[in-house]
Amino acid sequence: MKKLVKDIGDELKHFLSGKTIDAVIPPIIYVIGNNLFGLKEGIILALSIASILALFRFLKKEKILYALGGIAGVALASGFALIADEAANYFVPKIIGSGGLFLVSIISVFVGKPLAAILSHLSRGWHFDWFLRDDIKPAYREVTVVWAILFLGRMILQIFLYNRGNLTELGWASILLGFPATLTVLILTLIYGVWRLKRLGGPGIDEFQEGKNPPWEGQKKGF
Repeated sequence: MKKLVKDIGDELKHFLSGKTIDAVIPPIIYVIGNNLFGLKEGIILALSIASILALFRFLKKEKILYALGGIAGVALASGFALIADEAANYFVPKIIGSGGLFLVSIISVFVGKPLAAILSHLSRGWHFDWFLRDDIKPAYREVTVVWAILFLGRMILQIFLYNRGNLTELGWASILLGFPATLTVLILTLIYGVWRLKRLGGPGIDEFQEGKNPPWEGQKKGF
Protein backbone atom coordinates (compact mmCIF):
# COMPACT_ATOMS: atom_id res chain seq x y z
CA MET A 1 0.00 0.00 0.00
CA LYS A 2 2.82 2.42 0.87
CA LYS A 3 4.44 1.76 -2.49
CA LEU A 4 1.14 2.44 -4.30
CA VAL A 5 0.66 5.71 -2.41
CA LYS A 6 4.21 6.75 -3.30
CA ASP A 7 3.64 5.87 -6.97
CA ILE A 8 0.44 7.92 -7.01
CA GLY A 9 2.32 10.82 -5.43
CA ASP A 10 5.01 10.60 -8.09
CA GLU A 11 2.39 10.53 -10.85
CA LEU A 12 0.61 13.56 -9.43
CA LYS A 13 3.90 15.43 -9.17
CA HIS A 14 4.62 14.62 -12.83
CA PHE A 15 1.12 15.75 -13.83
CA LEU A 16 1.18 18.98 -11.83
CA SER A 17 4.69 19.87 -12.96
CA GLY A 18 3.13 21.08 -16.20
CA LYS A 19 1.41 23.93 -14.35
CA THR A 20 -1.99 22.68 -15.51
CA ILE A 21 -3.60 25.29 -13.27
CA ASP A 22 -2.65 27.83 -15.93
CA ALA A 23 -5.27 26.31 -18.22
CA VAL A 24 -7.94 26.35 -15.48
CA ILE A 25 -7.87 29.96 -14.30
CA PRO A 26 -8.82 31.79 -17.57
CA PRO A 27 -12.28 30.15 -17.89
CA ILE A 28 -13.06 31.10 -14.30
CA ILE A 29 -12.08 34.71 -14.99
CA TYR A 30 -14.17 34.66 -18.18
CA VAL A 31 -17.35 33.57 -16.37
CA ILE A 32 -16.86 36.11 -13.59
CA GLY A 33 -15.98 38.92 -16.01
CA ASN A 34 -18.91 38.18 -18.30
CA ASN A 35 -21.37 38.10 -15.40
CA LEU A 36 -20.07 41.35 -13.92
CA PHE A 37 -19.22 43.43 -16.99
CA GLY A 38 -20.26 41.73 -20.24
CA LEU A 39 -19.04 39.41 -22.99
CA LYS A 40 -16.20 41.49 -24.45
CA GLU A 41 -14.94 42.52 -21.05
CA GLY A 42 -14.96 38.89 -19.87
CA ILE A 43 -12.94 37.87 -22.92
CA ILE A 44 -10.42 40.68 -22.41
CA LEU A 45 -9.98 39.75 -18.75
CA ALA A 46 -9.53 36.04 -19.55
CA LEU A 47 -6.98 36.75 -22.29
CA SER A 48 -5.14 39.18 -20.03
CA ILE A 49 -4.88 36.64 -17.20
CA ALA A 50 -3.75 33.90 -19.59
CA SER A 51 -1.07 36.21 -21.01
CA ILE A 52 0.12 37.25 -17.56
CA LEU A 53 0.45 33.60 -16.50
CA ALA A 54 2.47 32.80 -19.61
CA LEU A 55 4.75 35.79 -18.99
CA PHE A 56 5.14 34.79 -15.34
CA ARG A 57 6.21 31.26 -16.30
CA PHE A 58 8.55 32.61 -18.96
CA LEU A 59 10.28 35.01 -16.57
CA LYS A 60 10.70 32.23 -14.01
CA LYS A 61 12.09 30.00 -16.78
CA GLU A 62 9.39 27.43 -16.11
CA LYS A 63 7.37 25.36 -18.58
CA ILE A 64 4.87 27.59 -20.37
CA LEU A 65 3.13 24.88 -22.39
CA TYR A 66 -0.07 24.97 -20.36
CA ALA A 67 -0.01 28.77 -20.10
CA LEU A 68 0.28 29.00 -23.90
CA GLY A 69 -2.46 26.41 -24.16
CA GLY A 70 -4.58 28.63 -21.95
CA ILE A 71 -4.03 31.60 -24.29
CA ALA A 72 -4.82 29.54 -27.39
CA GLY A 73 -7.89 28.02 -25.73
CA VAL A 74 -9.23 31.38 -24.61
CA ALA A 75 -8.60 32.90 -28.05
CA LEU A 76 -10.41 30.08 -29.85
CA ALA A 77 -13.32 30.02 -27.41
CA SER A 78 -13.59 33.81 -27.54
CA GLY A 79 -13.87 33.64 -31.33
CA PHE A 80 -16.86 31.31 -31.06
CA ALA A 81 -18.52 33.60 -28.51
CA LEU A 82 -17.88 36.82 -30.45
CA ILE A 83 -18.99 35.52 -33.85
CA ALA A 84 -22.39 34.49 -32.51
CA ASP A 85 -22.49 37.23 -29.86
CA GLU A 86 -23.41 34.50 -27.40
CA ALA A 87 -21.44 34.06 -24.17
CA ALA A 88 -22.28 30.35 -23.87
CA ASN A 89 -20.53 29.69 -27.20
CA TYR A 90 -17.25 30.21 -25.36
CA PHE A 91 -17.60 26.58 -24.24
CA VAL A 92 -18.40 25.14 -27.69
CA PRO A 93 -14.73 24.14 -28.32
CA LYS A 94 -14.77 22.13 -25.09
CA ILE A 95 -17.89 20.28 -26.24
CA ILE A 96 -16.27 19.58 -29.62
CA GLY A 97 -13.10 18.50 -27.80
CA SER A 98 -15.01 15.98 -25.68
CA GLY A 99 -16.63 14.52 -28.78
CA GLY A 100 -13.29 14.38 -30.57
CA LEU A 101 -11.61 12.57 -27.67
CA PHE A 102 -14.47 10.06 -27.58
CA LEU A 103 -14.05 9.29 -31.28
CA VAL A 104 -10.26 9.08 -31.04
CA SER A 105 -10.52 6.70 -28.09
CA ILE A 106 -12.96 4.39 -29.86
CA ILE A 107 -11.01 4.42 -33.13
CA SER A 108 -7.72 3.73 -31.33
CA VAL A 109 -9.24 0.63 -29.73
CA PHE A 110 -10.55 -0.68 -33.06
CA VAL A 111 -7.19 -0.19 -34.82
CA GLY A 112 -5.39 -1.99 -32.00
CA LYS A 113 -3.43 0.95 -30.67
CA PRO A 114 -5.29 2.16 -27.54
CA LEU A 115 -5.12 5.87 -26.79
CA ALA A 116 -3.96 5.16 -23.23
CA ALA A 117 -0.95 3.26 -24.61
CA ILE A 118 -0.13 6.03 -27.10
CA LEU A 119 -0.26 8.76 -24.44
CA SER A 120 1.82 6.70 -22.00
CA HIS A 121 4.37 6.05 -24.74
CA LEU A 122 4.60 9.75 -25.59
CA SER A 123 4.88 10.93 -21.99
CA ARG A 124 7.24 8.23 -20.70
CA GLY A 125 9.21 7.30 -23.79
CA TRP A 126 8.73 3.56 -23.24
CA HIS A 127 9.20 1.34 -26.30
CA PHE A 128 5.85 1.15 -28.10
CA ASP A 129 6.21 -2.55 -28.97
CA TRP A 130 5.85 -3.31 -25.26
CA PHE A 131 2.40 -1.72 -25.18
CA LEU A 132 1.25 -3.93 -28.08
CA ARG A 133 2.08 -7.27 -26.44
CA ASP A 134 -0.89 -9.60 -25.87
CA ASP A 135 -0.05 -9.73 -22.15
CA ILE A 136 0.14 -5.92 -21.88
CA LYS A 137 -2.27 -4.32 -24.37
CA PRO A 138 -5.55 -5.51 -22.76
CA ALA A 139 -4.89 -3.26 -19.75
CA TYR A 140 -4.47 -0.19 -21.96
CA ARG A 141 -7.42 -1.18 -24.14
CA GLU A 142 -9.73 -1.48 -21.14
CA VAL A 143 -8.60 1.86 -19.73
CA THR A 144 -9.16 3.51 -23.11
CA VAL A 145 -12.72 2.13 -23.30
CA VAL A 146 -13.46 3.60 -19.86
CA TRP A 147 -11.99 6.91 -21.01
CA ALA A 148 -14.24 6.82 -24.08
CA ILE A 149 -17.33 6.34 -21.88
CA LEU A 150 -16.25 9.24 -19.67
CA PHE A 151 -15.60 11.52 -22.68
CA LEU A 152 -19.04 10.66 -24.06
CA GLY A 153 -20.70 11.33 -20.71
CA ARG A 154 -18.88 14.65 -20.42
CA MET A 155 -19.99 15.69 -23.92
CA ILE A 156 -23.63 14.80 -23.22
CA LEU A 157 -23.59 16.78 -19.97
CA GLN A 158 -21.93 19.77 -21.66
CA ILE A 159 -24.50 19.75 -24.47
CA PHE A 160 -27.32 19.57 -21.92
CA LEU A 161 -25.97 22.54 -19.98
CA TYR A 162 -25.26 24.45 -23.20
CA ASN A 163 -28.88 24.04 -24.29
CA ARG A 164 -29.98 25.38 -20.90
CA GLY A 165 -27.97 28.51 -21.68
CA ASN A 166 -26.78 29.03 -18.11
CA LEU A 167 -23.25 30.39 -18.38
CA THR A 168 -22.44 29.91 -14.70
CA GLU A 169 -23.43 26.24 -14.81
CA LEU A 170 -21.40 25.76 -17.99
CA GLY A 171 -18.41 27.46 -16.42
CA TRP A 172 -18.39 25.38 -13.26
CA ALA A 173 -19.05 22.17 -15.20
CA SER A 174 -16.13 23.01 -17.50
CA ILE A 175 -13.84 23.57 -14.54
CA LEU A 176 -14.91 20.47 -12.58
CA LEU A 177 -14.87 18.24 -15.65
CA GLY A 178 -11.44 19.55 -16.58
CA PHE A 179 -8.59 19.54 -14.07
CA PRO A 180 -10.28 17.80 -11.06
CA ALA A 181 -11.84 15.09 -13.24
CA THR A 182 -8.59 14.52 -15.12
CA LEU A 183 -6.70 14.20 -11.86
CA THR A 184 -9.21 11.70 -10.50
CA VAL A 185 -9.15 9.62 -13.69
CA LEU A 186 -5.34 9.68 -13.64
CA ILE A 187 -5.24 8.20 -10.13
CA LEU A 188 -7.86 5.54 -10.87
CA THR A 189 -6.14 4.68 -14.15
CA LEU A 190 -2.83 4.15 -12.36
CA ILE A 191 -4.36 1.97 -9.65
CA TYR A 192 -6.32 -0.19 -12.08
CA GLY A 193 -3.56 -0.29 -14.69
CA VAL A 194 -0.86 -1.52 -12.33
CA TRP A 195 -3.24 -4.16 -10.91
CA ARG A 196 -4.32 -5.30 -14.40
CA LEU A 197 -0.76 -5.56 -15.70
CA LYS A 198 0.15 -7.78 -12.77
CA ARG A 199 -2.86 -10.01 -13.50
CA LEU A 200 -1.89 -10.29 -17.17
CA GLY A 201 1.55 -11.57 -16.18
CA GLY A 202 3.58 -9.81 -18.84
CA PRO A 203 7.09 -8.40 -18.42
CA GLY A 204 7.77 -4.99 -16.95
CA ILE A 205 9.06 -2.37 -19.38
CA ASP A 206 12.61 -2.76 -18.03
CA GLU A 207 12.47 -6.54 -18.40
CA PHE A 208 11.14 -6.16 -21.95
CA GLN A 209 13.85 -3.71 -22.97
CA GLU A 210 16.55 -5.91 -21.46
CA GLY A 211 15.19 -8.97 -23.30
CA LYS A 212 14.68 -11.04 -20.14
CA ASN A 213 12.90 -14.38 -20.34
CA PRO A 214 10.02 -15.47 -18.10
CA PRO A 215 9.20 -15.77 -15.31
CA TRP A 216 8.90 -12.00 -15.08
CA GLU A 217 8.41 -9.80 -12.06
CA GLY A 218 6.10 -7.61 -14.11
CA GLN A 219 5.60 -3.85 -14.21
CA LYS A 220 6.47 -2.40 -10.81
CA LYS A 221 5.88 1.30 -11.32
CA GLY A 222 3.93 3.47 -13.70
CA PHE A 223 1.33 2.65 -16.31
